[in-house]
Amino acid sequence: MDTAKVIRELREGTGMSRRKFSEHTGIPVRTLEDWEAARRTPPEYIPRLIGYQLKYEALIAEREDR
Repeated sequence: MDTAKVIRELREGTGMSRRKFSEHTGIPVRTLEDWEAARRTPPEYIPRLIGYQLKYEALIAEREDR
């Protein structure tokens, strides 16, 4: 799967706009736009790190709900 699609799917999976996702992850909006449009390609570990961050946050939220 190409990196642009992975990053877009990660963001869309959160239900956040690019601006909110940018604020949440600390990645500039313009960078996210470029990555999602495949104008630029992030290092291969970036999508994995974003995925790990989102999974970690989901686990913490689940634990807090208990």
